[in-house]
Amino acid sequence: MLKLDNQLCFAIVTAARNVVSIYRPVLEPLGLTHPQYLVMLALWEESPRTLGEIATALALEPATASPLVKRLERQGLVRRERSARDERRLEIGLTEDGAALRERALAVPEQIMARVGLDVAQLAALRDALRPFAGHLEA
Repeated sequence: MLKLDNQLCFAIVTAARNVVSIYRPVLEPLGLTHPQYLVMLALWEESPRTLGEIATALALEPATASPLVKRLERQGLVRRERSARDERRLEIGLTEDGAALRERALAVPEQIMARVGLDVAQLAALRDALRPFAGHLEA
């Protein structure tokens, strides 16, 4: 039972490391790193969002999400603005270029499936099997 190759934790850790390597060549033409891609996915779902909302969506600490947002802002993909409803809130929204990048990103899932040899149903089953170990654990 204590053989390394039998350990779920080892399989998940090595898979997580390899996922970034699999995504890198697919995301490079978009000018995104894997963590930046995740931020953009969150904003393509809902924009604007606060830094805290982005961090929660990505199961990150705000201090980890903040540099990602700043880099995306320097790239011209997002902008940070004070909320019109509550000036204490800083909202992160998509720029025109950031919104347009979504169209190019539509090809990413298909390219990833081709690289790993899984179809949509297999990928969904794998994702669903990992839910107990991923981010948003329910109380």
